[in-house]
Amino acid sequence: MNKYVTILIVLVVIMGAGIAYKQFSGKEKVALTGETKEFTLYNRENRWSFDPDTITVNQGDKVKLTLINEDDYDHGIAIDQFGVSQRIPANGTIKLEFIASTPGEWPYYCSVSCNSGIVEGKPRGHFDQIGKLYVKSQTTVTPTP
Repeated sequence: MNKYVTILIVLVVIMGAGIAYKQFSGKEKVALTGETKEFTLYNRENRWSFDPDTITVNQGDKVKLTLINEDDYDHGIAIDQFGVSQRIPANGTIKLEFIASTPGEWPYYCSVSCNSGIVEGKPRGHFDQIGKLYVKSQTTVTPTP
């Protein structure tokens, strides 16, 4: 048998297994709440922090974020659990959205190596720029009519 045919068969089997796993893995589907939660996050000039540094939503909410960078250099935003990773240009604004599908406490952080300095007498920098996204479980959410 031709090696290309063998490779093609292996790839088809792997893809088929992946599709079957996704369909029948027993993972519970998240019911969308129908709610959209909108937040504006700021990177204040030379502060190396997000403002606000905590966000709370319900599982199944659509989350819309507007990110405003007041610095003269790029920042980024990443929320690994929800596949969010975006650059925020210097003195720029971006918008993004995702579904808060997994309950828990998830960090959001600057994903672009940015700078460092002194804030209120203490050194601050790229690795200090972390916030928390709290996603409440649907079992604690009261459905909206």
